[in-house]
Amino acid sequence: MARILVVDDKELMRDSVGTMLSRHGHAVVVAGSGEAALEKIAQRPVDVVVTDLQMPGMDGLALLGAIRERDDSIPVILMTAFATVETAVGAMKKGAWDYIAKPFEGDDLVATVHRAVEHAQLVLENQVLRAQVASNGRMGSSDHDLVGGSDVMNELRGHLRQIAGNQSTVLICGESGTGKEVAARWIHANSPRSAEPFLAINCAALSTSLLESELFGHEKGAFTGADRLRKGRFELADGGTLLLDEISEIGLDTQAKLLRVLQERSFERVGSSESRSVDVRIIATSNRNLQRSIEEGQFRQDLFFRLNVLPLNMLPLRRHVDDIPDLADHFLRRVALREGRDPRSLSTEALSCLQAYEWPGNVRELENICERAAVLAEGPVITDSLIAPWIHQEGPVLAADRLSGDTPAANCRRLEEVEREAIVATLRRFNGHRQRTATALGIGVRTLGLKLKKWKEAQLVSASL
Repeated sequence: MARILVVDDKELMRDSVGTMLSRHGHAVVVAGSGEAALEKIAQRPVDVVVTDLQMPGMDGLALLGAIRERDDSIPVILMTAFATVETAVGAMKKGAWDYIAKPFEGDDLVATVHRAVEHAQLVLENQVLRAQVASNGRMGSSDHDLVGGSDVMNELRGHLRQIAGNQSTVLICGESGTGKEVAARWIHANSPRSAEPFLAINCAALSTSLLESELFGHEKGAFTGADRLRKGRFELADGGTLLLDEISEIGLDTQAKLLRVLQERSFERVGSSESRSVDVRIIATSNRNLQRSIEEGQFRQDLFFRLNVLPLNMLPLRRHVDDIPDLADHFLRRVALREGRDPRSLSTEALSCLQAYEWPGNVRELENICERAAVLAEGPVITDSLIAPWIHQEGPVLAADRLSGDTPAANCRRLEEVEREAIVATLRRFNGHRQRTATALGIGVRTLGLKLKKWKEAQLVSASL
């Protein structure tokens, strides 16, 4: 069902067109003038506008131009009794999506509106997909599976089911790598909004000006380089869910603007004074202690109260090590699926090694180690001898070693040496193909190139790599 705005100064005509479109399942709103139509669009976005060409005051062409300035993605269909080639050409040049001459058959109008709705949906889907690609590129895995059967995970699923079934704002806190984004995606996927967009933005990765443009969008000419109108994440996620990742990292000025959106469900694009209504569920995450940030004057207390309607705390992996076998198997199978081969498995000793580790990087660290092991293991079974040096180097020593008083330091290699060995082995496995190597290791091609250049200059690796 699409939201259609019908504009005509003649009540009988707009009621007739509105009834026709309503019978075909569309939600119709009407306006008796161009000025009233713009107010309707500002109050709530529409999918298609059907407007008369000849109207007193602001006519159809003037309304078309005003709509194009505000949102160039809304298809506008002009109705006119003055069906001339010049009128049609002029309307299309000004950005009209289509043109229909009075008198017209109801089926012709409905078919034209249907095509316009399909076009608008494709445009919106393209914008949403671009935003989702940008989100995933910055934020990592988009997987929303909750893996593990421990009491901790079962309790978490119960909380998530309660949260998912309503519309309230959610604040997810926890250490880095505990799966806050995974929980957010699970909430959306199991909510009444699951058929609508899920968009995410990493607040810590953007400057204040760029963050505001990404969140609220901007008008053409709002700043240097703004050569066209751009919709922000709030607008693109309308009807769905917006994840504000690491919300503690945004500045106080942006916090004030975000507070207004949460309070009034409206915002202005950068460079515009026109308020736009939006229906978006907010999920925010933070790895900081927000109460401490409030005390230090770095986070607004009123914004915290608005966000902390449904709080959720993600426990660190060291609190539910019983889930490590299931998580490791999940990550190893995912790598195997990506690489098109049989999945590796962990030996009993390797699993014991993993379960004895403190995991300062939590689930994300476990995922990285499993991927590295899947790439570098020479056989189908991953042994503790392969992974033990990595976790000795990358964090606290094994609990068993601490209890026995032994230290593995004498057997450890420098982290850079382990990294260099992993990269060189992966490069050789892919016959020197840098893009595939970078993808397998979870790093950028540019990062890979810089590392190789540094090592070649130091004569640490072959010049042929």
